Amino acid sequence: MAHVIFRGATRADVPAILELLADDEIARSRQPGSATPESVDAALWAAFEAIDADPRNELIVADEDGAVVGTCQLTFTPSLSRRGAERMTIEAVRVRGDLRGRGVGRAMMAWSLERARERGCGLAQLTTDKRRTDAHRFYAALGFEASHEGFKIKL
Repeated sequence: MAHVIFRGATRADVPAILELLADDEIARSRQPGSATPESVDAALWAAFEAIDADPRNELIVADEDGAVVGTCQLTFTPSLSRRGAERMTIEAVRVRGDLRGRGVGRAMMAWSLERARERGCGLAQLTTDKRRTDAHRFYAALGFEASHEGFKIKL
């Protein structure tokens, strides 16, 4: 793995993050078509601004010599369960296709888990699409356990 650093995303990183998020078959099936309507574009920028302003959310990028090569979003949630321990949810994990299998994702996850420890979280959790079997193996190899069944409803 080349020299990769992990840092909070800036507004300038958003186009690269969106490319990473769209760079797989499952994501393309959720949002077919390449043109982004102006209303969606505005919603994406508003979402970035909301994430950036929220101290309980961190949009992270993996930066290799100034190029965004990976991303994830960390959300810190206070909870009454588990004796009031805060938990970190890791979402939207992506690594650029040509760098998969080279340690960037593993390093980004290790960095994220250390971030959770720094904040005093008692638990880190994530969800992954049932069709992402490679991701399931990756997370299991990192020590994550498939302990729950998740449910969603489209609104």
